[in-house]
Amino acid sequence: MELLDICDEKGIPTGETVDRDIAHREGILHRTAHVWVVRKRDEGYDVLLQKRSMEKESFPGLYDTSSAGHIPAGAEPLQSALRELKEELGIDAEGAQLSFAGIFRTQYEKEFHGKTFRDNEVTSVYVYQEPVDTDKLTLQKSEVDEVRWFDLDEVWEEIKTDRRRICVPADGMGILRKYLGVKLIYQGVEE
Repeated sequence: MELLDICDEKGIPTGETVDRDIAHREGILHRTAHVWVVRKRDEGYDVLLQKRSMEKESFPGLYDTSSAGHIPAGAEPLQSALRELKEELGIDAEGAQLSFAGIFRTQYEKEFHGKTFRDNEVTSVYVYQEPVDTDKLTLQKSEVDEVRWFDLDEVWEEIKTDRRRICVPADGMGILRKYLGVKLIYQGVEE
């Protein structure tokens, strides 16, 4: 059993907890933390995406945020972000190496592996820009099949038109792009 804090729309715990499986079965609002691993190039940015294991309960086999996970009951977002980065990718970062970029809200209902999955989350977004050698990462095989660098702008364009390969949340990537100072144009509207 993995207990999560039930939270309000701003991600503030209400004092109640819920089992993770129940949260996703019933769509109960809870918290997650995402970390974007980014490297600067002369002409832009690359972002490290993880390919989700085929055993994952949602979006199996698709490329996703560099590192992400639920925030256990009683834990803080930064603490959880650091833990997930270490567990999923083997990156042993310190709090000062993660920059807080913002929060976003997501809610959807989809079917995976023949079961309904209801996601209802407030996500804290962090950015990690230290050098990363993908050949030296230790991937959590139960969660991550592989990692790969992608051009940030290409990922942004792809998620607006085609979701068959990449499942990163557009709101999360929008926060990353805003943090990096990249001009945002989404669905024809400049932000």
